[in-house]
Amino acid sequence: MAARAGSGSGEAPAPDPIRSGRATIEEVAAAAGVSRSTVSRVVNGATAVSPEALTAVQDAIARLGYVPNRAARSLALRQTHAIALVVPEDTRRFFGDPYFGAVVAGISDRIARSDYILNLLIASDDPGGRMTGFVRNGGVDGAIILSHHTSDAFVDRIVEAVPVVFGGRRSGGGGEDWFVDVDNVAGARQAVGHLRDTGRRRIATVTGPLSMAGAVDRLAGFRDALAEAGLTPFAEITGDYSEAGGVRAAQELLARAAGPGGELPDAVFAASDLMARGVLRTLRSAGVRVPEDVAIVGFDDSAVALSTDPPLTTVRQPMHAQGEALAGVLIDRLTGSAPPRRTILGTELVVRGSA
Repeated sequence: MAARAGSGSGEAPAPDPIRSGRATIEEVAAAAGVSRSTVSRVVNGATAVSPEALTAVQDAIARLGYVPNRAARSLALRQTHAIALVVPEDTRRFFGDPYFGAVVAGISDRIARSDYILNLLIASDDPGGRMTGFVRNGGVDGAIILSHHTSDAFVDRIVEAVPVVFGGRRSGGGGEDWFVDVDNVAGARQAVGHLRDTGRRRIATVTGPLSMAGAVDRLAGFRDALAEAGLTPFAEITGDYSEAGGVRAAQELLARAAGPGGELPDAVFAASDLMARGVLRTLRSAGVRVPEDVAIVGFDDSAVALSTDPPLTTVRQPMHAQGEALAGVLIDRLTGSAPPRRTILGTELVVRGSA
């Protein structure tokens, strides 16, 4: 019988031929001369394995082309490799506001470079507890919570169950929260500072929902910038970040101006581009010139800012970068790194025709 090629010659044995079917963990253990549990420890990254056994298992995995069963491995480690994006908002607002699309794109892009998948959970409330139950019962490894309000009590139950990173500082949240935010105070100060510098003195604002920390911070920046100039707010009208909220605010300003001794502001700072668009369109429909009579500044620098006539002057917040940072901080937490608890991104004033 002819000798096998390489037999007795001191050469390394030829690698196994390509197999049909998938190698099993038992076959790897037999090839490496170790127990099945040793192979499992190596695959799962455990350190309680001798250097010799580690080398033997790694060699056997390479020869046999073994691919671990990810589902079984995840079950053993109590991991799903899934992340929840929880948005406590009405679906109409979520799909109607370009802010969410830009942030979710950033989150998705970062997660695509990891081993995780994204689950999107949208609910303005969770009365039946289904969403909270999904998270708490092991549906995901961690959660990003975006656009949260002080009334969203179910958020606390999610925080108790899994690692969480908030998109924006949480109103009433403890100092232990992880969050990624923009400098809302500085952004509002930039907006009002520009209006002051262009000679405006009767400056009104349309705020976001004051149940949200970001809206409170933008209002604080508005007030600070006016106080520095020795001015008082012409009007502070509470909005909801929607275009309809901007329309209602503009109608209120027009009604005030129509009363005895009434006048319009000469500038409006709206805490979102959608509200700024509602203000601009409503004022122009009433014959008010923008920016000659009333200058308008928004906040976001979304696609909405270019859809108005004239285009919006606005405060640009890096929405895509915020999404990437949110996912990055959570992934770092899940993989044992130590990301900063607070990540604050800068803003930039973009000057266009409305101011």
